[in-house]
Amino acid sequence: MASNFSVCGVCDHRHVTKSSVVWCSECDEGLCEDCKEHHSFSKATRNHEIVPIDEYMKLPVKILQIAQFCNKHKEKYELFCRKHDCPCCRKCVEDHNECKDLTDIRNMIGNVKSSTAFQEIERSLSETAENMKRIRINREKNLASLAEKRKIVELEVQQFRHKINEHLDKLQDEILKEIKVEEDKESSKIRQLVTSLRQREKEILQCKDNIENTKRYGSDLQSFIAMKHIEKDIIKEENYIQAISKSEQLQQIDISWTIDTALQELTTTMKIFGEVNVSFSECVISIQNKGNIQAQIIVPPQTNKLDNVSLKLKQTIQTKLSGVRGCIFLPDGKMVLACRNPSSQMKVFNPDGSEDFNLKDIGSVYDVVYIGDNSVAVTSGESRFGGKINIIEIQNKKVKKTLNVGSDNYGVTFSDGKLIYNAGKNGLMMISLSDESITCITSSKMLSGDNVATHGDNLFYTNAANHNVTCCDIHGKTLWTFSESSVLSYPFGISVDNDGNVYVAGKWSYNVVVISPNGQHHRQLLSNKDGLEYPIAVEYDRLHNKLLVVNHNGNAFVYDVV
Repeated sequence: MASNFSVCGVCDHRHVTKSSVVWCSECDEGLCEDCKEHHSFSKATRNHEIVPIDEYMKLPVKILQIAQFCNKHKEKYELFCRKHDCPCCRKCVEDHNECKDLTDIRNMIGNVKSSTAFQEIERSLSETAENMKRIRINREKNLASLAEKRKIVELEVQQFRHKINEHLDKLQDEILKEIKVEEDKESSKIRQLVTSLRQREKEILQCKDNIENTKRYGSDLQSFIAMKHIEKDIIKEENYIQAISKSEQLQQIDISWTIDTALQELTTTMKIFGEVNVSFSECVISIQNKGNIQAQIIVPPQTNKLDNVSLKLKQTIQTKLSGVRGCIFLPDGKMVLACRNPSSQMKVFNPDGSEDFNLKDIGSVYDVVYIGDNSVAVTSGESRFGGKINIIEIQNKKVKKTLNVGSDNYGVTFSDGKLIYNAGKNGLMMISLSDESITCITSSKMLSGDNVATHGDNLFYTNAANHNVTCCDIHGKTLWTFSESSVLSYPFGISVDNDGNVYVAGKWSYNVVVISPNGQHHRQLLSNKDGLEYPIAVEYDRLHNKLLVVNHNGNAFVYDVV
């Protein structure tokens, strides 16, 4: 390698300093204008490729440092040893006498830039960069999901603490009420005695005054007779005092309380509020394999686990609704149903199935999804209803933000701060809640009954017209399609559990079918024998492993998934 790219190598050898203007890789030296001209006319060098020195200097440092002459013998590389995978000069051959795979290096480097090997390296670099990008995005999403999970857990802890506070407040009110009742009862007895004593005390004082006046102004006979009467009264009062002194009326009354054993144990034995559990599972990332342009999914080896999925009916809810389009679980176990017809409304039910409250004045309603911070996003359906998605704060029961998407918006799901929704003729769209930017995922036309769900980096959506379910990545690239119309007809609602199993409500097949994460296996979980009649919405509660299924007529069923 030349020691100085900016100096002409030929002139430098003649002890003349001239700036190089071109570089000859075969001569491995720079050339000035004069030497460049001689170089181009010389028979030995006229076919050498030269590059302007400014352009040659754009090569990476590692490439510039690659020696084209043998460091040991200071001669140009002319051979290549396949056995040792290294270039050799003529003198290096002595060290490779036993090597049978010595090849003229010119045969190796001919058309190397357009060779398959070079293209393969370029493709491998692109694939490696893309794979690193996908892994980075996956980890960044995991960071965001951890923050969201923390918020959900914090909310659950706060809500549980609130329930404890409410229960303790109720117990406190009851015991305080009991204390007040006992105080009033005993105080009433004491007040009655005090009133009687005051009256008798007044009479005795009056008697003392009478005796004093009798002594002063009465005759002896009057004084004698009066004394006899007073003696009788005194005896009577003394008997009264003796009687009450031996009765319960003079017992000292006090009020105290004894702490319930359970409460005592709560304050002494309970050391922690709960236990934080961190779970780990295999992540699913689309990785491009070398030599294979098609993306492949890396998943842990799986068997058909669908046989282990079992449902246990927990409750049936008569919602008194019709035209239900969507349903969700809230972190506290409450259920929200979005009703389209006959009037747009959103009804919230308690975990025991009782109605909590109903929202009607929130605009057009189609589907609903929980987005954290005690808020839900509600789609409005056809664009003629304004093309808006409302963000509603559950506690305040008010619309706190409106997203103008400018298109149809039907089924909706939420992932990593973004809403992914069925935009009708515009396909599957995604809007960021932070900057409200909108991205197109798929452009294929969708029906109003098509719904979408997410798990990891994958999206799952129904296609009612074709009676199938499709899984794609976040860029809309199809990974698999489940199409068994004899099993699943007019799929409508869709949801995914923690393991990636996909639950789909078949509106016309009167059933709920679960599909494996790779789309290769399926199993019918519920049918019309279980009360399903045009099942239209399904939601899996990943926090509590429950499944909510709602018929078009509003009848809802809650199952424990075991």
